[in-house]
Amino acid sequence: MNTTSCVGGNTNGSSSSAMASTGANPSNTAWFGALTGLMPALLLSVVLLVLWEGISRIFKLPEFVLPPPSSIAHLLLTKQATLSVAAWVTAEEILYGFVLSTLVGMVIATTIARFEVMGRAVYPLMVLFQNVPKIALAPLFILWFGYDLAPKIVLIVVMAFFPVALNMLVGLRSTDPNLVTLLRTVGASKTEILLRAQIPNSLPYLMSGIKIAITLSVIGAIVGEFAGASAGLGYMIQFASTQMDTSLVFAALIEISILGMIFYYAIEYLEWKYLSWGPKL
Repeated sequence: MNTTSCVGGNTNGSSSSAMASTGANPSNTAWFGALTGLMPALLLSVVLLVLWEGISRIFKLPEFVLPPPSSIAHLLLTKQATLSVAAWVTAEEILYGFVLSTLVGMVIATTIARFEVMGRAVYPLMVLFQNVPKIALAPLFILWFGYDLAPKIVLIVVMAFFPVALNMLVGLRSTDPNLVTLLRTVGASKTEILLRAQIPNSLPYLMSGIKIAITLSVIGAIVGEFAGASAGLGYMIQFASTQMDTSLVFAALIEISILGMIFYYAIEYLEWKYLSWGPKL
């Protein structure tokens, strides 16, 4: 026993000293791996920006046709306060619409999975509604709900609920049938099976649908602002287009892209934090 404990102690000590001597840190290693993975994209971006700048200057293209990246960067710095206000308005629309579309999608998926009759009635209508061009609905929502926040949120929900509902429904229906049979043999009701087996199994699928939904939410907010708004990045793009201020159009597009990436990677972080046990879909 003493020999074993000594050997175990020596092994642990040598492992610790090896870790200390190499300076290995799991968090540092993860960050280094993430940065290494981003390097190809960063290098390609730099090359494309240099080419863009060179083409704009060599051919002396008018700024209202294709402004050089340096002009766009200058505008991003000088008008950042105005862009930030517009970005805040759009971010508010995205957040409210995304949360509501996620809740609607989850309710629809669980209802279809729990009640077979409702599933046969709702699912075909949901697929049919998904094929309606959403941009054609934007003017109707403006007519019905006005020019405030409501029509943008409704449009986002209409655009973004479907991937949430569909992916969660796939997860609910792909629960291990042996587990479902086992729960039935011990007297579990359909609701108990849904809560204890199907919903936990559907969470990785749900997160996959949520990541699609957040990108659609960004698109929905901009489409809604195009249809009718007095503030926001979509409104700013339309206004800049009428003034032939192409640099401002690109600056607003960059702000929208950054906003979408922030929301997307926030969801990625939540998935990594709380659903690291599930499969990556």
